[in-house]
Amino acid sequence: MLDLTSLRDADPASARALLQECPAEELVAALRAAPDDQLVATLGGDEIRPVAVEVILHRLHEYAVAERVAALDGVVRFDLERRDGGVERHALRFADGEITPETEVCAGYPADVVLTTSLLRFVRIVSGERNAGLEYLAGSLDITGDAGLALGVGGIFRVPGTGEAAMDPAQLDPVEVATVLGSVSREHLERVMASDFRPVVLGEIFRRLPDFVDRRKAQGVDLTIGFRLLGNPSGEVDRYVVRVRDGVVHVESGHAAQDGEARDATVTCQGYDYLKLATGHLNPVLGVLTGTLKVKGDKAKALRLSSIIDIPRAR
Repeated sequence: MLDLTSLRDADPASARALLQECPAEELVAALRAAPDDQLVATLGGDEIRPVAVEVILHRLHEYAVAERVAALDGVVRFDLERRDGGVERHALRFADGEITPETEVCAGYPADVVLTTSLLRFVRIVSGERNAGLEYLAGSLDITGDAGLALGVGGIFRVPGTGEAAMDPAQLDPVEVATVLGSVSREHLERVMASDFRPVVLGEIFRRLPDFVDRRKAQGVDLTIGFRLLGNPSGEVDRYVVRVRDGVVHVESGHAAQDGEARDATVTCQGYDYLKLATGHLNPVLGVLTGTLKVKGDKAKALRLSSIIDIPRAR
């Protein structure tokens, strides 16, 4: 396997040759195997960094899932933060199943989406190790523009030695979501929930709720709680219904969760406040008392739902 430490003393031309000649899967495997500090020390130098990033981007097609690449259309710009506070820019065009590097890139370059992050996060994402959706939620990756395109790019990379995608940014682990939400600001969460990522994160949290039921507490319980989530940039209200019947939880969304159906209570709140509620970062009683959560119907049953479903926060 490629020894990345050999790049430390290499000049740019030698580094380019080494990275270009190494088999793509061997290069990806070496990136994945390297500790964070080694990656930064090896690739972070002012002479090697632009060469390494350029080669990695030029070779994406060699370790990408062709079917996923074919589904993408648009220009993606990567703004990589340098140690000196500056930004290094690279761009790729996705069209007709092909990936074409754009060599002339500037601050005003017309891109459908701009991803801003560190070199380390960039490498971890393009080597299929990090979930771009989770990084966006955590604030370590900034997305400006078409978040759907950005997340699509985050899901094209293969696991070395297989034909399988290494990551699907649209599939979020609620425990990891609960963990990162403990450190993000309200302003950042508001921005994320006003982007194209909103239906992804809400859909995943609601879809996975049945996985986190305390069956002992849910045994014998019969309740139906509706949720009206505000803050969708379209002006529409996101609707969900959660039903608990004898220890089993069912979730419906969209038209299946329209008002008018019998339910014990309906909770209305902002989408970002629901995320905090579902992941244990918003106390439901305090939320009701402060008006953050507006409950129509049986408040006791609405509060009971929070005690039945518990998404743990990883330590």
